[in-house]
Amino acid sequence: MMHAPQPRPLRPLAIALIAAEESGDALGAALARALTEREGGALKLSGVGGRAMAAAGIKSPFPIDDLSIIGVTAIPRRLPMILRRIRETADAVIAARPDALVIVDSPDFTHRVARRVRRHAPSIPIIDYVSPTVWAWRPWRARAMRRYVDCVLAILPFEPAAHLRLGGPACVYVGHPLIERLVELRPNAAEMQRRQADPPLVLVLPGSRSSEIRRLLAIFGAAMGQVAARIGPMDLVLPTTPHLLARVREGVASWPVQPRIVVDPAEKWAQFRQARAALAASGTVTLELALAGVPTVAAYRIPAIEWAVARLARLPELFSIILANLVIGQKIVPELLQRDCTPEKLADALTPLIADTPARRRQIEAFAGLDAIMGVGKMAPSSQAAAIVVDLARRGRAHAKAAA
Repeated sequence: MMHAPQPRPLRPLAIALIAAEESGDALGAALARALTEREGGALKLSGVGGRAMAAAGIKSPFPIDDLSIIGVTAIPRRLPMILRRIRETADAVIAARPDALVIVDSPDFTHRVARRVRRHAPSIPIIDYVSPTVWAWRPWRARAMRRYVDCVLAILPFEPAAHLRLGGPACVYVGHPLIERLVELRPNAAEMQRRQADPPLVLVLPGSRSSEIRRLLAIFGAAMGQVAARIGPMDLVLPTTPHLLARVREGVASWPVQPRIVVDPAEKWAQFRQARAALAASGTVTLELALAGVPTVAAYRIPAIEWAVARLARLPELFSIILANLVIGQKIVPELLQRDCTPEKLADALTPLIADTPARRRQIEAFAGLDAIMGVGKMAPSSQAAAIVVDLARRGRAHAKAAA
């Protein structure tokens, strides 16, 4: 008796993810979990990442700590090893022929991998998760990316329009990873009461890099001394990281107002939920504070030559360098940069944000619109990213099958 041939089981969808630093590792891990949840056992993940991606099922062939470069003097010494890792990573993808390659942030590493893969295996769809800041500097990169990136998964809502304007590849806003952490940022009733109570809890955030601590810590301390002289007692809190703790402790020893130094991440977010106002170095933290509803003054200082280069490279229409302002689309958070970053000007800008003033209310009202701007309440960013990756991978597989 003849039996009809059984259909061959479909090969699991194969997706490679490449991340080269801690923030990309966290994003890659969230994407890997979302892909696994979506596809179940019909999925094979591979790639390069750190501890978070390893916990999500991706075994990296080498530690991504190999790729970190600290200091200009380290670059010549470590460059041969980094170039070797780029070749090894790209060649592993080329040999495996996954249905899609996802590169996560860290463009200095991941884009070199992508270019090599595109040259030797042009049929593999390549997705870039986190757009380079083409809207801020070196805008020509957007058009160059079209040669080796099929789709950009943007985490900032204004980036698709920027890529369209600059001639970049297809770009889709999937949501910022902070959206999945709003419970850490938004106060409950008791925390809101503390936010409104005296003495006011004020955050001071001088940055997460040694260079930022060196340039900003003393200025921020002097500014907080002037604020205290104007408003009286306050509960000053300075979140930092373990690797900067000793330097921060030494730097604040001479501050006129002694801060509580917080290192534990859970305690840091608890302070965000209770803070009345903040003084912060420019960076992602300004968006974290905005989502937490904390009125903020942002400041930054870099060497004059670096500032001159940045000014030349920056797009002329960029109205602010503060991430919260760029997302909102208005200059809501005061930014005091370079020569304007002085204790007196910082104190002048921060003091009104601690009381019930028009300046404070203006920021709170603008921050209230962020949920709509950023798509809070829709599908989780990692799930949206996973849906697009799977669609492109399946299309890539179908195209390869048709071409065979």
